Amino acid sequence: MAVDHIRYDILAQEALRGVMRQVLADAAKNGLPGDHHFYITYNTNADGVRMSARLREQYPQEITIILQHQFWDLIVGDESFEVGLSFGGIPERLTVPFDAVKGFFDPSVQFGLQFDAVSDAEADSGERGEKARPPAEQQPARAAPKTPAGPVPAPANPSADESDDKPEPPAGGEVVRLDRFRKK
Repeated sequence: MAVDHIRYDILAQEALRGVMRQVLADAAKNGLPGDHHFYITYNTNADGVRMSARLREQYPQEITIILQHQFWDLIVGDESFEVGLSFGGIPERLTVPFDAVKGFFDPSVQFGLQFDAVSDAEADSGERGEKARPPAEQQPARAAPKTPAGPVPAPANPSADESDDKPEPPAGGEVVRLDRFRKK
């Protein structure tokens, strides 16, 4: 099999991260249009992630935040974004590098992107996108289908947008449909 010296997989990942960056920059400047809102899942252990020790203890591996009604001071840079959110009534300031983001989903239009994780070793060596799987299985981030084919992971944090009377999802791998979190 031919060796991909151009690294199309990395180029595609970066281009799709640029889509997310642009959407967040537009939301920071103009607010969220219509019914658009975002579920953003990221690795809480990634380099550059800033969050309180309380949140890091509660979400040691990953967290899903929701940018919908109650977020503030969204600032989008070239490498990361910052946002204020409330967790259990306590305001928090988060800084999230784009390389830490694992998923971006806008349920209002059933659009989503899933990203390959960038490990610390890959980031340090500049070998981003290298995986221990066969090249045929390496795929760039992809848009979610119009109708999800199966269950979608539950957000790790319902954020302040969801009512506090709902039980918090257990830490771990519970899989539920997004419809569970939609306001009716």
